[in-house]
Amino acid sequence: MKFSLTALTAAALLVAAPWASAQNVAIVNGKAVPMARVEALAKQVQASGQPVDEATRAQLKQEVIMREVFMQEAEKRGVAGGEDYKVQMELARQTLMIRALFANEEKAHPVTDADVKAEYDKFAAANGGKEFRARHILVEKEDDAKAIITQLKGGAKFEDLAKKLSKDPGSGANGGDLDWANAASYVTEFSEAMIKLAKGEMTQEPVKSQFGWHVIRVDDIRQAQLPKLEEIKDQIAQQLKQQRLAAFQNNLREKAKVE
Repeated sequence: MKFSLTALTAAALLVAAPWASAQNVAIVNGKAVPMARVEALAKQVQASGQPVDEATRAQLKQEVIMREVFMQEAEKRGVAGGEDYKVQMELARQTLMIRALFANEEKAHPVTDADVKAEYDKFAAANGGKEFRARHILVEKEDDAKAIITQLKGGAKFEDLAKKLSKDPGSGANGGDLDWANAASYVTEFSEAMIKLAKGEMTQEPVKSQFGWHVIRVDDIRQAQLPKLEEIKDQIAQQLKQQRLAAFQNNLREKAKVE
């Protein structure tokens, strides 16, 4: 772990008193550097998912010392009086305030285990039941679809015709394979025709949808294999947090009077 500010050597710039209080990291040019700054940086490091061991803490101490060195020099040069500095400081202030606002909102309306369970139940209800391993050939005209059905009944291979004739770029190259999915994944006309088929059966008439005309075959059927709640609860919780934050933001925007 590296910190840009500690790339410089502090020894030549630092005047540290050996009797500095334990509450301070050091005394830089007569000014105390409080240990609280180290703790604040340590929390940021931990929040990023990295552990804070003794070596890291030593780097953080050098970090805050160098920040103090640079801050003192900036103050000497009157950097804070520049317009660019003032603009950047305002943007930084806004960022911190907004971050605190969102954290406050999340704390006030936390996502509970019950919320996660309810969302999982909705997911399971929408994705449970049967899953179908289907193939299809998509063409623009009904007559073309009827001709394909005739060829298939005459012994032509479904996969070969799909590669040659299907207008669906996603599945056509794979012989029309749509992989495993539940009926709700498809447009109504397609799913209604598909669920009437048994394993190995093909539609005897073309199926029309907004995309064109389909010839459908069901290769296999199984019960949906859903992940357990414990496996995806963190993902669900994060999704709910994002949804609530987005709703909070939109609500504030809608109520604001912008002229």
